[in-house]
Amino acid sequence: MSTSESKGAKGARGRRFEQALDPVAAALNASVDFDRRLLPHDVAGSIAHAEMLASRGLITAEDRDKITAGLKMVEGKLASGELAWDDALEDVHMNVEARLVDAIGDAGRRLHTARSRNDQVATDLRLYAIGSAEQLIDLIDELRRALVVQAKKHVDTLMPGYTHLQRAQPVRLAHHLLAYEAMLSRDRGRVADAAYRADESPLGSGALAGTTLPIDREQTARALGFGELTRNSLDAVGDRDFAIELVAACALIQIHLSRLGEELVLWASQEFGFARIGEAYSSGSSLMPQKKNPDLAELVRGKAGRVMGAWVTLCTVVKGLPLAYNKDLQETQEPLYDAVETVSACLEVARGMILTTVFDTVRMRAAVGAGHLVATELADYLVAKNVPFREAHDIAGHLVRVADERGVELSALDLATLRGAHALFEADVAEWLDPDRAVDRRDLVGGPARERVLSEISRVEAELG
Repeated sequence: MSTSESKGAKGARGRRFEQALDPVAAALNASVDFDRRLLPHDVAGSIAHAEMLASRGLITAEDRDKITAGLKMVEGKLASGELAWDDALEDVHMNVEARLVDAIGDAGRRLHTARSRNDQVATDLRLYAIGSAEQLIDLIDELRRALVVQAKKHVDTLMPGYTHLQRAQPVRLAHHLLAYEAMLSRDRGRVADAAYRADESPLGSGALAGTTLPIDREQTARALGFGELTRNSLDAVGDRDFAIELVAACALIQIHLSRLGEELVLWASQEFGFARIGEAYSSGSSLMPQKKNPDLAELVRGKAGRVMGAWVTLCTVVKGLPLAYNKDLQETQEPLYDAVETVSACLEVARGMILTTVFDTVRMRAAVGAGHLVATELADYLVAKNVPFREAHDIAGHLVRVADERGVELSALDLATLRGAHALFEADVAEWLDPDRAVDRRDLVGGPARERVLSEISRVEAELG
């Protein structure tokens, strides 16, 4: 270990301490195994800080140039593996700073002027959160596009809509797929909201009370692309609301993906037989050669617990912490990274599954014709003739029982039977029992009628660009 690395190993403890940390304590204290993800943000923040220090006369232009070049060199070598990460240096910040001092000497020691690791990590994490939000939004939009691709293919595919997992009313497969697009659209908004609140620069807040040196917080904020400054130094270094919000948004994304995964698992079963998931997203059995298991859909379903757990962890860590910075806040990083990375992977997998799934339109249509899915049409037919809905509902229910007793569908009941239940039934009731017409009668905003579904596809495509 070099002289500067030896000094760096003591890190922020410095000459205040003579005894090194206990090895087990040092391992628990270190965060470099996970906060190395912050490397590009840490370097960007340090370069912006050095530029500001030089502009305010706190370091020389020569030192600024050495620091900037040195930081870029250190970033490249750490990222490529040419320089190894050192657990003894605790975190990404000290790893970068120690290597910078190794490379450029005293100029590197001036970089930390008017800065604390407290406002440094808060800045890095906000930059990470904003960048991750942008990535998540892109992935969400890609999945939305995949759903629209399949919806356009299946505008005229009818399937049963379900409540309580019982066949309820006929809908279009396109309408069903667009329900997930609607969920994802809300998810996109939540991620964007979280990014908006992360868009404040805490740099310059110091350890907790700012600095006496004449820094320019606005300059570093602009250089890093922040839209605003934090307004309270105590809050700025201890705030992780932005991470909690982003992970909460991730949890809801994963819940929606879990619902999608569940339906794919059901639909791919022989009992439903509605879908065949692509082989790139299926697995076999080590024992049973005939099996084609929807493992990836199951994993997407199962990951919801993991991401929800990350959100609970973040809330629990922050709950009850006194102002300002506490080491507990180090425990907010891993759940944040894990939630973002898990959801990102699941969004990509879900997109691939949707694009490669083949839907059995014949099987779906056959399912529409079994289970009296047009029973509500009988009630609506009578309502259109001024029969009170509750009375019409009761009559339709009676006719379902008659059809069940005869072992037929409602559409197979003759007009005499229908009139026996109510005199207002006429021959035109047959049109009401046609599933295609039943779906198209639901011609309202948000409904499954053909023109409404086509209009919604066009609207979403225009939004996605």
